Amino acid sequence: MKVIFIKDLKGQGKKGDIKTVKDGYGMNFLIKNGYAVAATSGNVKHQETLDMKKAEAEKELIKKCEEIKSKIEKTKLSFKVKTGAQDRVFGSISSKQIFNELAKKDINIDKKCIKIENDITSLGVHEVKIELHKQVVAVLRIELTKER
Repeated sequence: MKVIFIKDLKGQGKKGDIKTVKDGYGMNFLIKNGYAVAATSGNVKHQETLDMKKAEAEKELIKKCEEIKSKIEKTKLSFKVKTGAQDRVFGSISSKQIFNELAKKDINIDKKCIKIENDITSLGVHEVKIELHKQVVAVLRIELTKER
């Protein structure tokens, strides 16, 4: 029996997968509990249309992320920080500070996208990765200067 999964089921299939299962398992467990539907020609066509719509939405999302990426890479943020002896910075620049500065420049992203690999604790120019999508990663340049 062929079924189309309509929910993720660990170890069996993900939403949208079409799999062949034993008749009893398909009827008595998967379909009965709402994990799958029978893979009739109508259901298969419906699933294909859903997959096409999902692919189109994904392409549109990637396109929007590419536009935001180009804005981010043209931008350079500057932070004036307090320093101590030998120009050591007090504290570090956080993702929240970066998020707020980007928002001031009309670049709206999710704060969780900002990936700071190494703490920004020294004067100079630093690069921070911003993961807008799995396939789209922007690099933001941040400059720390001494507060006078």
